[in-house]
Amino acid sequence: MGMSEVARDGDSVYLRVWAEHDLTTLKLTAAPEAGIRHIGWRAMSADALERRAKALEATGQGIGWIEGDVGHGPAYQFRMPAGHLMEVYWDRELYEADPELKPYYKNMPQRMPSHGAGIRKLDHLHVLTDDVPANRGFLADELGFKLRENIVLDDGREISSWNSVSPIVHEIAVSLDAVVGARGRLHHVGWLCDNREDVLRAADIMAENGIFIETGPGKHKISHQYFMYVYEPGGNRIELVTQGYLIFEPDWKTVTWTEADRRDGQAWGLRMPASFHAYGTPEVDLESAEQREIPIARLG
Repeated sequence: MGMSEVARDGDSVYLRVWAEHDLTTLKLTAAPEAGIRHIGWRAMSADALERRAKALEATGQGIGWIEGDVGHGPAYQFRMPAGHLMEVYWDRELYEADPELKPYYKNMPQRMPSHGAGIRKLDHLHVLTDDVPANRGFLADELGFKLRENIVLDDGREISSWNSVSPIVHEIAVSLDAVVGARGRLHHVGWLCDNREDVLRAADIMAENGIFIETGPGKHKISHQYFMYVYEPGGNRIELVTQGYLIFEPDWKTVTWTEADRRDGQAWGLRMPASFHAYGTPEVDLESAEQREIPIARLG
């Protein structure tokens, strides 16, 4: 992937990607099963953090304050209705490159790596829930996310939503979990590459190193991003993406996709494997679990 290690603490390793100005991007912790332990969001200001903490506490989803962690200061923790642990913080530590990693460009925090996939930023997260409208609504009402695109079935059920607070199509996507009763599961973490050629190069890197490629490279209709999905050694699904469109309209109208729209799969006709609609982490025994009927899984 081309990440750099910046710190260690017990069973946790703190990693960063080269184009992020924050000290750390990912906290990787040894655990008995794969999954996402928590998701961190940065507030717009110290005052905004205080306001969000009070508002989140009032929802009944609040947990409380923590002192902070490597790379950031005090944070207020809470849970989405579906159980995902999140936190909001303001104070953060900026990355200062060692002399051998000083960048040529003064406006970049670190020299671009010449090894691995060379991912440049954390692009988005995709989580699984038992109720897409409720969890998407929570993100909108409590954190200010805007609904950019979604999928609505013929029976009226919203089964996926793409949400952002910035011009990109999504910082977080929310989809219906195929497993009844599952909570707090991760679908994937998306990492941004510079261009399509980097995604293709990453495909060879993954293949050469025995990393399972679930699907792709290909192109999404939703978001217009070029993509590839792999499973990292711990079992979590990772997406490598690039490009996509930006939204600058303040009165953007949500783009809704129907079953008919999705009938021919992704752009260029690629159909996702069955695992894409059923697998998440922590992993569930699908043979013994009760599963929902989601028509989109048949459509790709």
